[in-house]
Amino acid sequence: MFAELLRSKLAGICELPDPQIERLKLHYDLLTRWNRVLSLTSVWTLEEAVERHYCESVFAALHLPEGPVSVADVGSGAGFPGVPIAIMRPECAIVLIESHQRKAAFLKEATRDLPNVRILAKRAEDVPERFDWVVSRAVRYSDIARALKKLGRNAELLTGEVRTEDLSGFEWQEPLRLPWGDRRYLWIGTNPIRFT
Repeated sequence: MFAELLRSKLAGICELPDPQIERLKLHYDLLTRWNRVLSLTSVWTLEEAVERHYCESVFAALHLPEGPVSVADVGSGAGFPGVPIAIMRPECAIVLIESHQRKAAFLKEATRDLPNVRILAKRAEDVPERFDWVVSRAVRYSDIARALKKLGRNAELLTGEVRTEDLSGFEWQEPLRLPWGDRRYLWIGTNPIRFT
């Protein structure tokens, strides 16, 4: 059911190979088991999970530049959008940043067989590294804005409706409306501060 629903929701956007779909389904199965004990997500129906978690994350992955880039997922939670990006883009180095220790434990278990993923169980402000891209989903921008500017040259945000003036610190392109539902957007921006 997961695979068929994912394929139908991504029809006309992209076609994922079977091994990637199977790997995304394994993540979903683990997420549903862990979510019974540890509140990782408030999304419970299969359709909503496929759209909000997996399709939106795949959409973000499709809008990263080609080739190997380093990506930090700030406030990764249950692994969105970072885990689907890592599955779709094995040539990229993905770092999932999650300060909640129990969520970080889930991420370690969920990415055990993804060699391009590292977990940092700390606050984003305390991460000393720099990345080509920082991504985030379902995290209030005002809570992560300073960390994003410090961490990355470029940013992708999966959000509901926000105004450009509320997203200070980056030079943002016109937001891309997500194909699923109303009022969901992908914002792509560049940090005007030069990294050394």
